[in-house]
Amino acid sequence: MSTQPDPRLGAAVKAADRAHVFHSWSAQGLIEPLAVAGAEGSYFWDHDGNRYLDFSSQLVNTNIGHQHPKVVAAIQEQAGRLCTIAPGFAVDVRSEAARLIAERTPGDLDKIFFTNGGAEAVENAVRMARLHTGRPKVLSAYRSYHGATAAAINLTGDPRRWPSDTASAGVVHFWAPFLYRSPFHAESEEQECERALRHLEDTIAFEGPGTIAAIVLETVPGTAGIMVPPPGYLPGVREICDRHGIVFVLDEVMAGFGRTGHWFAADRFGVTPDLLTFAKGVNSGYVPLGGVAISAEIAATFDTRPYPGGLTYSGHPLACASAVATINAMAEEGIVENAAHLGERVLGPGLRELAERHRSVGEVRGLGAFWALELVKDRVTREPLVPYNASGEANAPMAAFAAACKKSGLWPFVNMNRTHVVPPCTLTEAEAAEGLALLDAALTVADAHTV
Repeated sequence: MSTQPDPRLGAAVKAADRAHVFHSWSAQGLIEPLAVAGAEGSYFWDHDGNRYLDFSSQLVNTNIGHQHPKVVAAIQEQAGRLCTIAPGFAVDVRSEAARLIAERTPGDLDKIFFTNGGAEAVENAVRMARLHTGRPKVLSAYRSYHGATAAAINLTGDPRRWPSDTASAGVVHFWAPFLYRSPFHAESEEQECERALRHLEDTIAFEGPGTIAAIVLETVPGTAGIMVPPPGYLPGVREICDRHGIVFVLDEVMAGFGRTGHWFAADRFGVTPDLLTFAKGVNSGYVPLGGVAISAEIAATFDTRPYPGGLTYSGHPLACASAVATINAMAEEGIVENAAHLGERVLGPGLRELAERHRSVGEVRGLGAFWALELVKDRVTREPLVPYNASGEANAPMAAFAAACKKSGLWPFVNMNRTHVVPPCTLTEAEAAEGLALLDAALTVADAHTV
């Protein structure tokens, strides 16, 4: 792929974008999108010849890196054979994608309902849970993100929910464990786990167990901060759901398909949900695809009762072909194992070493290729480097840090007072060393805003 700079083309691409493209999550007049010319592996580049190490995996979805040749070839081959077919037909590539996914999901999650992405997967999981139980309410955590469609945005626990929250969606939020900023005044993981489970029990009791269809949790919350749950928490939620007849939904849209060093993060914690949502890493976003893995019991609800949901592009052949090629490549090339190695031997130790040198780093947490640095003004008080949901001048320290990263050739994932280290799961040790060195330099900018 050519990387020859062409600034004139870049300017034309940017001008057309500004004239016609309406961007998500943005004030349209205040953004200046980078015009991207190409990408390969762990890098992408612009038309001016600037190259960036992608420590964001775009939106934490290019788990196998950019332009993996086996997946590109599979999409091309499928396009020449059968570009599209309605979801009501049986087609080989769709069946094979479902089989490969079901082979890797925990427990008896052996039926796959395909969607176009993660938000639609969550929407359908909630619909299934409500129809299966006949109950209206759904519980989800603060510090979470589940998507931007109607039910998914109401489930979301971060400020992106606020403009769309009508308080009529049947969603109740609760506090999940997060020891560094414990809502339970806990001093250990054991206390945090015990008190978080007790809080959930109390929430259920006061909401009425017989009114609650589902509890929806990100197995490891992603955008909200990569807070790895303490030992015993997810099994405890599983037990609570079983006791009250509540459907347990794990959202693995971001954590799934190798990101945590396991095919699914649920495997790490030894839990099997009733429904599991996925997207992103299932095919690294090469073609839009998501879905719901469904337990035998919930699938049986719709054996003779029609499921009232569907999508024109459910199980789209090009998307399924890219999923088949992705999963096979991950297995053949040891990509999940590489993510585990990165977390244990490279990123984890490297980030903890950076924390020792930079007073702006309050905590390092994560696993696999899924890490967060909590940036603070004061390590003692744990005051965030910028206020919660800061914008404009209040967000200047984080904006300066992100700008320093990009200037040096590192593309970061920044949210509120955190930077997430979420590179492709194919990252090499040499690329990791390069990224950690660039991050080391950029953190001096954050240090300048500490006390």
